[in-house]
Amino acid sequence: MEKEFLQIIQKNQGIIYKVCSLYCDSQDDRDDLFQEIVAQLWKSYPSFRKESKVTTWMYRVALNTAITSFKKSKRRPDQSRLSSQNFQIADENYDTETEESIKLLHKAVKQLSGIEKSIILLFLENKKYEEIAEITGITQNYVRVKMNRIKKKLKKLMVKEED
Repeated sequence: MEKEFLQIIQKNQGIIYKVCSLYCDSQDDRDDLFQEIVAQLWKSYPSFRKESKVTTWMYRVALNTAITSFKKSKRRPDQSRLSSQNFQIADENYDTETEESIKLLHKAVKQLSGIEKSIILLFLENKKYEEIAEITGITQNYVRVKMNRIKKKLKKLMVKEED
């Protein structure tokens, strides 16, 4: 069972990295969250009945763990850290306009709620509404409604940031 679990984690670790990157700013926090997600996956693995895809189960556990961690960190006092925004590092290989758009989108996504982050992450992963609904535990129709609201919210946030 352990060997099978480790193979699943190794094959699909990109899912965990994406969730960690979405919910954490610093590398230390991403590493901590990665370990917590793997621990939760291991804890729930014996009860995984294989009625859904392994990736669906992994997303569900990873996102639930990240949202719980995100909520806990919001209750803690502000912990100031140096972020990449504090440094200006030039690289001639970057298209600055595209890079700025990506930073703007990333900053806007960071302002979304936990479930909104989950939905947009899965949407950007080209998951179908049906699979997003299964992973998040909400109805497919509600995913569509939330997705439309999230798109509008992101547009507003990005316009606000440009000003």
